[in-house]
Amino acid sequence: MTRTRTAMLAALTLVAGASGTALAAQTASAGAAAAACTVDYEVQNDWGSGFTAAVTVTNNGAATSGWSLGWTYAGSQKVTSSWNAKVSQSGAAVTAANESHNATLSTGGSASFGFQATYSGGNAIPATFTLNGVTCNADGGTDPTDPTDPTDPTDPTGPSARVDNPYDGAQVYVNPEWSANAAAESGGDRVADEPTGVWLDRTAAIEGANGGMGLRDHLDAALEQKGSGELVVQLVIYNLPGRDCSALASNGELGPTEIDRYKTEYIDPIKEILGDSKYASLRIVTTVEIDSLPNLVTNTGSRPTAVPECDTMKANGNYVKGVGYALAQLGDVPNVYNYIDAGHHGWIGWDDNFGASADIIREAASAEGATVADVHGFITNTANYSALEEENFSIDDSVNGTSVRQSKWVDWNRYVDELSFAQAFRNELVSKGFESGIGMLIDTSRNGWGGSARPTGPGPQTSVDAYVDGGRYDLRIHPGNWCNQSGAGLGERPQASPAAGIDAYVWMKPPGESDGASELIDNDEGKGFDRMCDPTYEGNVRNGNNPSNALPNAPISGKWFSAQFQELLKNAYPPLS
Repeated sequence: MTRTRTAMLAALTLVAGASGTALAAQTASAGAAAAACTVDYEVQNDWGSGFTAAVTVTNNGAATSGWSLGWTYAGSQKVTSSWNAKVSQSGAAVTAANESHNATLSTGGSASFGFQATYSGGNAIPATFTLNGVTCNADGGTDPTDPTDPTDPTDPTGPSARVDNPYDGAQVYVNPEWSANAAAESGGDRVADEPTGVWLDRTAAIEGANGGMGLRDHLDAALEQKGSGELVVQLVIYNLPGRDCSALASNGELGPTEIDRYKTEYIDPIKEILGDSKYASLRIVTTVEIDSLPNLVTNTGSRPTAVPECDTMKANGNYVKGVGYALAQLGDVPNVYNYIDAGHHGWIGWDDNFGASADIIREAASAEGATVADVHGFITNTANYSALEEENFSIDDSVNGTSVRQSKWVDWNRYVDELSFAQAFRNELVSKGFESGIGMLIDTSRNGWGGSARPTGPGPQTSVDAYVDGGRYDLRIHPGNWCNQSGAGLGERPQASPAAGIDAYVWMKPPGESDGASELIDNDEGKGFDRMCDPTYEGNVRNGNNPSNALPNAPISGKWFSAQFQELLKNAYPPLS
């Protein structure tokens, strides 16, 4: 039985003689304790010895920069895990404190979180709640199993309306499997409730590979986390025929010509599940085919970086056809938001690659029945390490008359960081015919580059290379290095609308999941051994024949890599508290 309780927090009377200005300042810093609020507590699944619950707190008063919700159980309930809030318990008393990404509650704004708990005997709903120490007075509740209850998150008659930016006003799904891996690591509890992408990297992942959660399992869990608010689920569509033609570590299960299998065995079943009315209230973000289309520009033909496998995929057209089919089919589902992968600045930021990559992406968005209307936006830096902003130098700087573009690191690129590239590439895509309202996502899961090695200012002006190398945050040996990079750190935490033209910073690549094996490892996933993941490798033309800078002892791509996760925690920027 699903149960809820709604609580109202009465507004406090102003203390006589108190200064209005002083009180306002105190309220802002203390979390607006005097403001009215509504709390909705909902038990969603109860199996007799445990349960999951969803809680939403709505601020009806002045904006607050932090919140803490408390309640006391009358029975034996014990919270065992949580998401989207830091939930702790002492005896029967429970406290749920905000995370950094949902700390601010505007007037009328809500924050939702969930948790799992055990119990024996009764499982009564808490009688009262406190918000920032002020008691909320319970006034009853509603039953979401009643079809007339408008707060039922699984009600198929109330789909989520399409919005300009799906991340605005919404929480984002926390993958329980990734969260458990992160929480099991020393210090990992500091980020274990951050939202990450769910990678559908082979057909078996749809139903659940090797006993893991399948797509429906994730969507059902998302409904539990959603409560009565809005929630985004992030899916990575990643199974093209001849996938990742230039990187053996992430080759896929389908051969270069198996486009029909891609359509019927992979995309069609995903569309069927996403189109289930049960999930109509979710905002489903799909990031479509990582590291595919730019390969057709940079790694084909007479270029020194050309790879025969990429020439094959350009000739047979199956990357373009596959992306087009995915966009067309998934775009038919009203609550799906398609974002096409657009590489990163260290790949397509050069003049020869920039416009040509936009052209091939535009071609794919017109293939197999797709149109630009099926594209909500684009994602850059997926599973990569490019710094979000390089603040110590810019593309317009020069040293002793030599442009920063001439430095070995920048190497004539038009962009020095991911934010400037994403904003410029958005404009280029609009000029190619994409709708003007498209937004960009930037994967910041591993581009923080913090720790003691992070520069605090520009390098010396003895030469342009010294100036750039001494000031850059991105400490890779070469921007072409992509596998399990030593020294990398967690980047900006996921957040909505962080900059002009950017829909969100996201952690699409789950931190701690390997990019590829550091040595040949037999597997049944079609993933090969790429020397760029070998720490002893001295490089190739695509990384300027530099050392790979990869961490040793890595498992195959997608598997948990504890050493990498610890490296990311240590070097996080902004630093972890």
